[in-house]
Amino acid sequence: MSCCAPDAGHGASAEVALPFEVPVRDPGAVAKGMVAVSGGEFRMGGDDPDRNAGDGEGPVRSVRLSPYLIDATTVTNRQFAVFVKATGYVTEAEQFGWSFVFRAFLGQEQRAHVMDATVPGAPWWGGVNGACWRAPEGPGSDVTKRPQHPVVHVSWRDAHAYATWAGKRLPTEAEWEMAARGGLDQARYAWGDELAPRGRWRCNIWQGRFPSVNSVEDGYAGTAPVKSFAPNGFGLYEVAGNVWEWTADWWSTSWHVEERPETRVDPQGPPSGDGRVMKGGSYLCHESYCNRYRVAARTANTPDSSTGNTGFRCALDA
Repeated sequence: MSCCAPDAGHGASAEVALPFEVPVRDPGAVAKGMVAVSGGEFRMGGDDPDRNAGDGEGPVRSVRLSPYLIDATTVTNRQFAVFVKATGYVTEAEQFGWSFVFRAFLGQEQRAHVMDATVPGAPWWGGVNGACWRAPEGPGSDVTKRPQHPVVHVSWRDAHAYATWAGKRLPTEAEWEMAARGGLDQARYAWGDELAPRGRWRCNIWQGRFPSVNSVEDGYAGTAPVKSFAPNGFGLYEVAGNVWEWTADWWSTSWHVEERPETRVDPQGPPSGDGRVMKGGSYLCHESYCNRYRVAARTANTPDSSTGNTGFRCALDA
């Protein structure tokens, strides 16, 4: 999965207790900024002819979900900063001392902090000492002018910690996909089957020749502020491109193949695994190597990994 989100390589570690007290939340305040999804049955997965072999997008199956709520946008830098200020939370990238950054974004100051290690098959990624959610490109960068951009350089555990503190949780893969489809049955994208209807870009992905030339036709080379593009039919923004989004599920390419109740009614993924499912694609996705901005597409990474193109949104039981 290195082309999409490289593994930090820290190795698996046990889940640990959250290092802060979880506040009691007012239900109305928790639900602010979320959209209600009525649940019911939808067709999950895909059989697109250009799907990525080995990703386990299929089979297309009917899945039934209970009603739930999901954030209209990914969690922003501003929201994450409130969480950090309230709890003193330190992200895993900050604990490890580095995170992955797209090399083309590095200025002279940041290039001095690039680690020697490279990602096999994806030389455009660089491990940068000091890169974290506060400093997305490394030392000398900051998010003061990006308050409404999605927070990045957050691991699955960081996302889980924020969601718990906020009185929410991470969405299951099925919940994420149903919400991202916006009521469309088996459409290729969140808005339909055409990538750029009437010549207008509907998401923040790579245009041009990856990884050397980005024509930036959609207006953004890196992350875009949330609500930069029109929402889908359910009112969710940027469910395609911009940043990969963590889900609650452990990764598997076979668990959902067999038709059992636990894979078809409120599925929560397999009981264990090595990586967590991510959905939606990012600003680095391009049809020539990673067209995972399709709704059915999926990838995964280890729970402690972080990159400059990975974020999350939260969900809540209705």
